[in-house]
Amino acid sequence: MAGMKGPGVEDGGARRPARLLAFLALLLLGVGVTVSLGNWQVARRAWKLDLIERVETRVHAPAVPAPGPAAWPGVSTASDEYRHVRLSGRFLPGRGTLVAGTTALGGGFWLLEPFRVDEGWLVLVNRGFVPGERSTAERTATPPPAAEEEIVGLLRITEPGGGFLRANDPAGGWWYSRDVAAIAAARGLEGPVAPYFVDAEVSSDPRPPVGGLTVIAFRNTHLIYALTWYGLALMLAGATCFLLLSEWRARRGRA
Repeated sequence: MAGMKGPGVEDGGARRPARLLAFLALLLLGVGVTVSLGNWQVARRAWKLDLIERVETRVHAPAVPAPGPAAWPGVSTASDEYRHVRLSGRFLPGRGTLVAGTTALGGGFWLLEPFRVDEGWLVLVNRGFVPGERSTAERTATPPPAAEEEIVGLLRITEPGGGFLRANDPAGGWWYSRDVAAIAAARGLEGPVAPYFVDAEVSSDPRPPVGGLTVIAFRNTHLIYALTWYGLALMLAGATCFLLLSEWRARRGRA
């Protein structure tokens, strides 16, 4: 009907001050939140780029001795993941563990073998990838060398729990992640066991397991997210300006 106004609207189409202030407060809060989220994504992007640069430096740096027990409490993803390391010692025969995985060679298993270093402690070495079904992998994987040797590879942080969709089943012998502590317990390894494993480099033996298949990739979509949040902030800021302009025009027309 002609003379009726909506709630909170004055004559001439202008909103009442309390309603206007509430709208403005919500819009300005939205601007502040979206700008903060955009700034957070920018900071995350800077952190990710720094991490990628540090990892690239570690991977291509000369191999250093793998951290021993004294250094284990300080081993972390940020400071040690993908560090180029070396260690000398012997594999323990008959203690290998197949962990399901997928590589450029297709589906198959990573073969982790316990390795006792000359200093006496143990570390799981991922000797490489064995393609095929479990029975095929068990049949085709070459046994670890019996003689003392030097392993060179990349330090990797343990993967506790299981895969993305499936949990590890130690009792059934099915592994979907390289959970160092769980594998060591299941295999009855005695002595200090490093809280990390080592991905071995490519071996001169062409037979499986195939080493050197470590994928070093970091998802970095922070810039896209930052631009999205900043875009929303601009939209909310534009809505704020539109609201103020429309109110100014409404009140000017009424005057």
